[in-house]
Amino acid sequence: MAGMVYFDMIRFPKEFLWGAATSAHQVEGNNSGSDWWEWERLTGRERSGEACRHYELYERDFDLVKDLRHNAHRFSIEWARIEPEEGKFDPAALKHYLDVVSALRTRGIEPVATLHHFTNPSWFARDGGWENEKSSARFSCYCAFVVRALAGSVRYWITINEPSIYVSHSYLFGVWPPQKKSLWGTIKAEKNMIRAHLKAYRVIHGIYREAGIPKPAVSIAHHMIAVVPCKKNPKSRLAARLRRKIFNERYLDTLKRHQALDFIGVNYYSRQLADPRGWGPRSLVADICRENHHPVKKNALGWDIYPEGLYDILYRLAKYRLPVLIAENGICTNDDRERWEFLREHLKSVHRAMEDGLEVIGYLHWSLMDNFEWDKGFAPRFGLVEIDYGTQTRKIRESAKRYAEVCETGILA
Repeated sequence: MAGMVYFDMIRFPKEFLWGAATSAHQVEGNNSGSDWWEWERLTGRERSGEACRHYELYERDFDLVKDLRHNAHRFSIEWARIEPEEGKFDPAALKHYLDVVSALRTRGIEPVATLHHFTNPSWFARDGGWENEKSSARFSCYCAFVVRALAGSVRYWITINEPSIYVSHSYLFGVWPPQKKSLWGTIKAEKNMIRAHLKAYRVIHGIYREAGIPKPAVSIAHHMIAVVPCKKNPKSRLAARLRRKIFNERYLDTLKRHQALDFIGVNYYSRQLADPRGWGPRSLVADICRENHHPVKKNALGWDIYPEGLYDILYRLAKYRLPVLIAENGICTNDDRERWEFLREHLKSVHRAMEDGLEVIGYLHWSLMDNFEWDKGFAPRFGLVEIDYGTQTRKIRESAKRYAEVCETGILA
């Protein structure tokens, strides 16, 4: 009714970063110099191929980003394109990413650049990948080359996306390249990835300092899961505490101790119900509820939808006294009504944490568009924008339009 005033609206700060995220291999297409491209062919699984042809269609896609009222966009730079051979950098690839950043800036969109999002150059992978002691130095050289070129136009840098997920899936569970199942390999890869971030952090800050550019904001994008004890007994509670420490806090504790975080990038999707069947380490760390004791809705991949878990994670991050950027949060679904409900309820959790005093600087939805979902192929649909892979046409979903209203006004009704 005209003239009615609504008091239940949620308001976000005017300077809040609103947007969505993508990663190079998942959207660009024809990433033929990477280990994933090679692995897709060797294993006979679904290939990324042209993906969304974003490498050539990025200007058109950024027009959509602007139309959707986003003021920030997270993308990744493909190391395999920049450095196709060790020590040999491709100026044409670098120019492409300069053009990408320029296209965002021209449209009034803040670039959030990721330097490593799961993929590696083939030469790097063949020489031991992240198990090689040289890996962190190699990564920092690549970072230096890119950052020197982009420093004047990029403030927000994410060095490595979800290092804990990359290490576990590639070296512990063996479901991603190089498909190792080695505890020792996992330990080495994790150690080298942490070293890589520490070196990259110093390199990035050094470049800005030498150039007289205002300080950048550098972090990782850390995968975090809401761990909830299935039962109220001491065993379940201990298991939940251990898992929060191991999966959510351990990386952050290390990087904070080395003063190598300017903000915390949070990737959040789901919940885990801790239900250990014994007191042994494996049970305490890995056993989950199998009896559906606390049922919630699930997405198309079977992941629990648990918006209150995002609040719980943000509440626990307050002890680090750092700004937080939601670098990924989204749902795989074929029902777009579920996508908007997911988005709205998670934004409520973000705002609740902000009301409790946590500094959250932005929210980036995963993903801008449907894309190649790693070992799961093209079937999962995460996008605000629907992709017809046969014609490469884009269609803005209704959830994207409703999110655009929030981005434009800063109000969640």
